[in-house]
This record gives sequence, C-alpha cells and structure tokens, in this order.
Amino acid sequence: MSSKILIVDDEPNIVLSLEFLMLQSGYEVAIASNGAEALEKMENFQPDLVLLDVMLPQINGFELCQKIRDNSAWDRVKVMMLSAKGRESEVSKGLALGADAYVTKPFSTRDLVRQVARLLAS
Repeated sequence: MSSKILIVDDEPNIVLSLEFLMLQSGYEVAIASNGAEALEKMENFQPDLVLLDVMLPQINGFELCQKIRDNSAWDRVKVMMLSAKGRESEVSKGLALGADAYVTKPFSTRDLVRQVARLLAS
C-alpha cells in the first residue's frame, strides 16, 4: 500500500507541480487549498505526510501544524512545511510547532522527493 500525502497550498501552480511529483513517486495524493479544508481531509483521507504551505487563507500553516500536533490521533503524521518565508525565525517557529521538516521555496524537486521519502521511512 502506498503512503498518502496531503498537499495543503492555495497556489494552483504549486499544487499541480507537487501533485505531479508525488503521484510520479507512487504516493496517493489529496489536496486542500486552505486550513479548514485541510482539517477535514486529515479526518477523511488520513495522510501519512502533510506538505503544508505557511501562507494559507483562514488558518495559516503554523496554526494548522499546531492543530495537527495537538490531536493525538495524528501523532504518526509527518509534517513538512513549505514556505517562501525562509528567515531563521520562521524556520524555528515551524520546527518548534512540531513540523518534521521546513523547506523554503523555491526548492529542488529532487531534494523534496528525497526528503519526503526519508520522512516517510522514519
């Protein structure tokens, strides 16, 4: 059975490219374009990993990461934050809230696929 990845991003071009990459890598994929939709997908889709943008409408990525970490049913879910905000303070905040990885945009697709595989294997 392939791992499930939830892509949470409100930028259609990024979603298309991430979805293509993850499907090519053999993962099952679901998409949410905002934090509220992502919480609903967390319940129904039950992902193994969440690719989470920081800048989201309604509930931002930091808040969503915290909500995921506050729910013990999702303890096994890996969270990789993706953001154009790459300052040390944002990276530290994401990791402090429980993200397993923080990747700044633009990113190497090869490196991203490698990091996803590494997280899912851990």
